[in-house]
Amino acid sequence: MNVQLAFGISVTLGFIAWSVFSALYIWPSLRSRSRADALRPLLMVHAFRFIGLAFLVPGVVAPQLPMVFARGAAWGDLVACVLALLTLATLRSKPSIGLAWIFNLWGAFDLLDAFYQANASGLAAGQFGAAFFIPTFVVPLLLVTHGLMFRILMRPDRQPLFDTVSARAHA
Repeated sequence: MNVQLAFGISVTLGFIAWSVFSALYIWPSLRSRSRADALRPLLMVHAFRFIGLAFLVPGVVAPQLPMVFARGAAWGDLVACVLALLTLATLRSKPSIGLAWIFNLWGAFDLLDAFYQANASGLAAGQFGAAFFIPTFVVPLLLVTHGLMFRILMRPDRQPLFDTVSARAHA
């Protein structure tokens, strides 16, 4: 099988699998939570985006991996990681929603830009080396969770169920 075709199929199936998993397991668990409680586990996934630095490690990726792609993907992911951690740290404060929007916009743009840069630089799937799992397994998960975060950020905030019950008990 052609390597590029195998790569394209892997990325596509990664999106499908993570989308189905999200619809069946992640979203049902998050939809009734407050905004902060729903964002927390999704931000935790992005706290591991430092893994994109693997694109800069010789031996993990092929020496022929285009540096324009590698640098942009690595440093963009590191910024997304830091923004996710900052958002997590401030999640219950006033600036947290603005920071969540900044993180989510940056993180989604960074991933989409990496796809563009990979295509524009003529990157071949084999140049990912051991990092092949990042665009085929990790990136689809990250993009699906960005979609969930946009959905959470655009809806009105919900009070968690225990707060509602607690408020009724005190009334």
